[in-house]
Amino acid sequence: MYRQFFSTLGLLALLLPLPPAVLAADLAARTAGKAASKPAAKHRVVFQVNEDDSRKWHTILANLNNVQEELGRVDISVVVIGPGLGMLKADALTANGVQDAMAAGVRFVACGNSMTAMHLTKDDMIDGIAHAKAGYVEIMRLQKLGYAYLRP
Repeated sequence: MYRQFFSTLGLLALLLPLPPAVLAADLAARTAGKAASKPAAKHRVVFQVNEDDSRKWHTILANLNNVQEELGRVDISVVVIGPGLGMLKADALTANGVQDAMAAGVRFVACGNSMTAMHLTKDDMIDGIAHAKAGYVEIMRLQKLGYAYLRP
């Protein structure tokens, strides 16, 4: 009788949501090893690029460098949408600058919907860039994670 009671109680415990404090402690324990190897950035920023203007692209690349020089370790993502995808093409004038920024830790994300509409494939793009199904959704996701939003 007691065995069946505790067995049922154990099953119920699995079905009930855990209190936030327990979830936070579990998350902290699982990420402790990762935090030790790579210190968390104090600042997070997402840049939106959606214009076909190479002068602006070069300015944005300079701004990325300025942010890193001023603040040190910063988590930076650049989400590129629509006509801005020209910045991430393998044959773009900005390709070397994008690759240099990536080597410095900047994450570039191409909008998959825009790539499809513009008939671009991953082979057309700079190696190593990330892809999101929808660029604006990626920006929203990053903002929810605490990223500041900049649209130069």
